Amino acid sequence: ARAMALPGELWAELPAEKRIFCSVLLFSWAVYLWEAFLAHRQRRVYRTTTHVPQELGQIMDSETFEKSRLYQLDKSTFSFWSGLYSELEGTMILLCGGIPFLWNLSGQISGRAGFGPEYEIVQSLVFLLLATLFSAVTGLPWSLYNTFVIEEKHGFNQQTLGFFFKDAIKKFIVTQCILLPVTSLLLYIIKIGGDYFFIYAWLFTLVVSLVLVTIYADYIAPLFDKFIPLPEGELKQQIETMAKSIDFPLTKVYVVEGSKRSSHSNAYFYGFFKNKRIVLFDTLLEDYSALNKEPAGEDGENEETKSKTKNKKQGCKNEEVLAVLGHELGHWKLGHTVKNIIISQMNSFLCFFLFAVLIGRKELFAAFGFYDTQPTLIGLMIIFQFIFSPYNEVLSFCLTVLSRRFEFQADAFAKELGKAKDLYSALIKLNKDNLGFPVSDWIFSMWHYSHPPLLERLQALKDAKQE
Repeated sequence: ARAMALPGELWAELPAEKRIFCSVLLFSWAVYLWEAFLAHRQRRVYRTTTHVPQELGQIMDSETFEKSRLYQLDKSTFSFWSGLYSELEGTMILLCGGIPFLWNLSGQISGRAGFGPEYEIVQSLVFLLLATLFSAVTGLPWSLYNTFVIEEKHGFNQQTLGFFFKDAIKKFIVTQCILLPVTSLLLYIIKIGGDYFFIYAWLFTLVVSLVLVTIYADYIAPLFDKFIPLPEGELKQQIETMAKSIDFPLTKVYVVEGSKRSSHSNAYFYGFFKNKRIVLFDTLLEDYSALNKEPAGEDGENEETKSKTKNKKQGCKNEEVLAVLGHELGHWKLGHTVKNIIISQMNSFLCFFLFAVLIGRKELFAAFGFYDTQPTLIGLMIIFQFIFSPYNEVLSFCLTVLSRRFEFQADAFAKELGKAKDLYSALIKLNKDNLGFPVSDWIFSMWHYSHPPLLERLQALKDAKQE
């Protein structure tokens, strides 16, 4: 009779904690298989689209098209293997009780230092340190392969091995200096906050995120890259004039030496209220890009970075840089930045509220091997990482759709500033410099691309360009 029982009946007979554990594991694999299916469809596009499509004839030459095809194919193959490893590692950790094992080990370490079980926050910090260390060590071979095999092969890597390791150690230390104090304060607030702790916890994370955004470019980013003020000249004057024309409260413009680690290009702005700064990667600027200069002399500069000067122009002309900035400033003028912050904080508040509802459920802890204790940090991890994962997937997709809409709006804003022609050519150049592949599978594109595909953006700009 037992053998004839239906799967639904067997499922119903399982204890609640077993059902929770199996559901988490099954959902994790369902997401992984969906992502793998999408990536497979996209890889098929990379393999089969070997000639420049007719509509791209004016935009891309066949040599660049082939280079970008091979680069994206390599990246996708690497992503498949690293994703499979990550999923298997996560599954093994759950099946073998890795989380309670690490928690008990943390208790032993903090106990030896004179902190007994009553010092839960100390044990939590040791747990976090060990978990992030484990993650850094297991992720290191993948990071090394990505940087020194894939990025190197396609001409993007500018780092030496020494620079890479120095950078990784620095990043780990800076992360711990932020993560550990913030987590200890958050756990303390949850402990003493009473019935409304979720409000205080949310307010605390809001303040922390605003402080980090404010100090990031001034105090954290310069630990990794050199920031220099954009020298006086035509480009700076044009940027200031454009900012003034749309009432953007610009205080400083920086150039960051992104070329020390990679030849990919970027630009962004940051700051609150009347104190906003613009940051341009040197790789975005034709006049500053290291790839456009002669190899450095023996001034010690090349001890950390390789001189890989190639016979190609990289970056954008001043008018194109202004068009890219016009797009970025469009995000500010149209309120996209504020809207994203509001969405993020509403989501954060909802998550803390649901956490408050669920934290008392002992079966959630039992599902992950915590039968006698219910540590707050473990509760945060279980609920935010595992229980909320279906919600997080849906939210992520909705934000991707919204982001694409914002990108079109920012392009339209740049078009209104009279930058359509320059933005058109800048997008083509940036796609070429970054070896972006302009053909994509429609489902992969819909699920993953936070920026609209190149052809769609160019089509939207084309009418204004021709006027």
